[in-house]
Amino acid sequence: MNVMIWARVSSREQTEGYSIAAQLRACREKAAKSGWAVLKEFTAAESAKRGADRLAFNEMFKWVKANARREKIVAILSHKLDRVCRNIRDAVRLQELEDVCGVQLAFVENQFAPGAAGALSFNVMAAVAQYYSDNLRSEVLKGMDEKVRQGWPTGLAPYGYINVDDRSEPVQPHPVESEAITRIFELYSSGKYTFEALTNQLAAEGYVYRPSQPRFDRSALSHILNNRFYAGELLRNGQVFKGSYRLIITPQTFDACQDVLYGRNRRITHQTHLLAGGLIQCGCCGCSLTGELIRRKLRGGGVREHIYYRCSNNRPDQDHPVIRWREEDLEKAIVDDLASLKMPSQEVADWFRASIEAAFADVEGTKRRQKQALAKRKTELANMQDRLLNGFLAGAIEEPVFETKRRELNRQQTDVEEALEQAKTCDPEAAVRALALFDFSQNLVDLWHGSNSEAKREILECVSLNRTVDALTLCVPKRKPFDFLAERPFLRIGGGGGN
Repeated sequence: MNVMIWARVSSREQTEGYSIAAQLRACREKAAKSGWAVLKEFTAAESAKRGADRLAFNEMFKWVKANARREKIVAILSHKLDRVCRNIRDAVRLQELEDVCGVQLAFVENQFAPGAAGALSFNVMAAVAQYYSDNLRSEVLKGMDEKVRQGWPTGLAPYGYINVDDRSEPVQPHPVESEAITRIFELYSSGKYTFEALTNQLAAEGYVYRPSQPRFDRSALSHILNNRFYAGELLRNGQVFKGSYRLIITPQTFDACQDVLYGRNRRITHQTHLLAGGLIQCGCCGCSLTGELIRRKLRGGGVREHIYYRCSNNRPDQDHPVIRWREEDLEKAIVDDLASLKMPSQEVADWFRASIEAAFADVEGTKRRQKQALAKRKTELANMQDRLLNGFLAGAIEEPVFETKRRELNRQQTDVEEALEQAKTCDPEAAVRALALFDFSQNLVDLWHGSNSEAKREILECVSLNRTVDALTLCVPKRKPFDFLAERPFLRIGGGGGN
């Protein structure tokens, strides 16, 4: 009598006594005692749930069906019923195999009598096995959902983190890999690295992806930079949950990398064109402006060259306007905007500069008078507390009134002490920096015309932020305190050196 052996484990069942080796040993002993010849052994480590890709089971089923008559296979021998099937569908397939090919099921532990009673027992046990599998799946999914709601990922932690046996913090930053993650996001968020350049830089700095693959390839970097797990977000069943694990990078750094990835802030190390590479964005879609060199042949010979800047969005919406600026026009708009920081006349500039010097010259005197007033108030509060306590001890003040007044005096004393600490801090270089910044703002146009491309970009980055253009206008919001100089509220309220 020829038989074939089937053994299966799933998930962590090996720890429950269902190891492949134990099942094979029991089946071989059963075959030897029964005088059966074992033609082939199939083993599998896969789930028996419905809908799973049961590759090993399907392979076994096809082999038995194809070789049953030629090899005269009489039975499929397994340790128990739930080792070969845990759902009704597989049970029906195996019963069909018996009806078509004459191959029965044999078990080491489960025995079924022939006839209707045996069929009933088989069907009942198959249904119980399916219930166990379905209930286990439901409980596992429920546990996984709850784990994610608590802010912890299910399964293996991604690169940069490690799973640990700690119920309070089951996922922690990896001591070595977390440094690589920090460096990846730090370098890429600068906008100066392509994936290839980033790979080379990480290799030069000694960062290793895994022992079998030391270098970070493009796929690994793309997966890491797009994985919102590093931003503290867990995605499950279409919902986003806040992670409870420690973050390796800040969400702002992750968002900066997304801007670079999707063209909203694309930059390269060496700019061919002055105003390209993420310096200015399209006001309609947020993508960066890119530069292109246009050469036109002249009738009389020679070539005329122009640099144009356009929106880098290659899939714009239908209502997206055409954004196209000549470099000369865009640079002129920038220079005009920088000129708005210059005072309307030298008289106004001198008056404003003198006002800055006078304001800072009086800072020391103001601080000194403030500290004297605060010290006097502190002494007064101490005397008031002494008088309050003496009145309470003498019985002239009732306890509820005493407690209310005491708390109020303590609060005032705390405020005075904090104010005294703040009054002690005075930066002697603040006036020098303020005057230098003002002089810098008044000479921006001259500095721009006398600077190279890299210095011009630094000037624009220093003075402004979130620069955008549409089809006709340039918008350059100023950083503080340059926004104050551009708006000039001090001129609108009657200042200005005698104006």
